[in-house]
Amino acid sequence: MKRELIKEAFNRAKERYAEIGVDVDAAIEKMKEVNISLHCWQTDDVGGFETPDAELSGGGIQATGNYPGKARTIAEVKADLEKVLALLPGKQRLNLHALYGDFQGEKVDRDQIEPKHFQSWIDWCKKQDIGMDFNASCFSHPRAADGFTLSSKNEENRKFWVEHLKRCRAISAEIGKQLGTPCVHNTWIPDGMKDTPIDRNGYRLQLKKSLDEAMETDYPKEHMKDAVESKLFGIGVESMTVGSHDFYLGYAIKNNKLICLDNGHFHPTEQVGDKISSVLQFLDEILLHVTRPIRWDSDHVVTLNEDVQLIASEIVRNNFFSRVNIGLDFFDASINRIGAYVTGTRATQKAFLIALLEPTKILVELEEDEKYFERLATLEELKTMPFGAVWDYYCLKEDVPVGADYIAEIQQYERDVLSKRK
Repeated sequence: MKRELIKEAFNRAKERYAEIGVDVDAAIEKMKEVNISLHCWQTDDVGGFETPDAELSGGGIQATGNYPGKARTIAEVKADLEKVLALLPGKQRLNLHALYGDFQGEKVDRDQIEPKHFQSWIDWCKKQDIGMDFNASCFSHPRAADGFTLSSKNEENRKFWVEHLKRCRAISAEIGKQLGTPCVHNTWIPDGMKDTPIDRNGYRLQLKKSLDEAMETDYPKEHMKDAVESKLFGIGVESMTVGSHDFYLGYAIKNNKLICLDNGHFHPTEQVGDKISSVLQFLDEILLHVTRPIRWDSDHVVTLNEDVQLIASEIVRNNFFSRVNIGLDFFDASINRIGAYVTGTRATQKAFLIALLEPTKILVELEEDEKYFERLATLEELKTMPFGAVWDYYCLKEDVPVGADYIAEIQQYERDVLSKRK
C-alpha cells in the first residue's frame, strides 16, 4: 500500500513540475552523476589504526562527544560503511586517510607507508564496486607537535612530511589504477601560529618548496588527481594559517592542481557556492568538502540549508558534474555515528535533487530580461513544490528506505551491533 501511495504522490508531483518545464525523470537519471565520497573518519572520530590505542590529538581537529559504538577495528569501520551504503540511494565512494592503513599490528611510520598497507581497502572497494579517494595525514603525530609539517623550518621534520606526501600520492595512483577510477588525493596541513608571526613569508616559502618536492612525480590523471585544501584558521593557529586560500589557489592554478573548497574553512559570511564558478574559470577541476560550520569550522552533520543548496545549485546550473569532486567532511561523536553519516549524506543528495528540479532556463530568461521581482517570486514558489514526493520515489526506485524509515534501521543496527562494542 505504501509503495502505491509513494508512486501516486510522485505522479502528481511529476505533473506539477511538468507545468513549469521540468522533466522529473531526467532529474532522477542525472542523480547518477552525484557520487559522494564518504569520509571514513566519521566511524571512529578520526582515530585511525596506526597503533592499538590510536586516537586524535592536535592539529586543530577535534571530535567531541562519546556516544557508544565507535568503530575500534578496520573490520568494524567496513561494517559500518556497508550499513551506510545500504541506506543511501545512488553510488558513492570511500574517502580514506593515511592513518587508516591496515598495518596488521606492525608499527609503520608515515614516511614508510606503501600501497600494500591499503590493499585490503582497495579489495573492499572492489567488492563494493565503488571508487576510493585518499588523504595524507599531516596531524596527530610527534613530528607535528610544534604546529608545523610541510612548512616546518626543522629540515628533518619537513623532509619527513615531504616523504609522507610522496608516498601518499604513490598510494593514490595505485588505488586509482586498481579500481579503474581516478583517486583524488587531498593535501591539508594544520600549520600556523597562535599569535602574530613575523616571518609569514618564510613559512610559505617552505610550504611551496615542500609541495614542489613532493609533487615532482607526475601520475596519469586517470589514476590520481592532486588537490590542495586551505583553511582560515584552527585551534592554536588563530593568527596565521600557512596554507591560506590565496596560497593554495595560486599554487593550484600555477601547477594545474585541484583546489579543495571546504565550506567550513572560510569566514562565516563567505559562501563556497559563490566560489565555484570563479575558480573553475582557471582550474579544470575542484574538490568539495561539504560540512556544516556553526560559528566556525566545527564540522557539524550536513543539513539541507541554504549554503549546501547554493553549492548544489551552482554545480547543476552550470553542469559542472564532470569538473567537481564531491566529498563530505564532518565528524560528530555526540550522536549515533551511522545516523550522522546517513542524515548528512542524504541532506547533500537532497540539495542536488532540488537543484535538478529547478527550471533554470526560465530563471535565466527572467534574469536577462531584468525581471528581478519575477525571479525572486519564482524562487520562493519553488520552495513549496512537491520535492519530497520526488525524493521518496527516488529512494523507492533505488531500493533504500523511504523518508524516515532509515531511522528504525539504524536503531536496529545500534541494538544488534553498536551496543555490543565496549
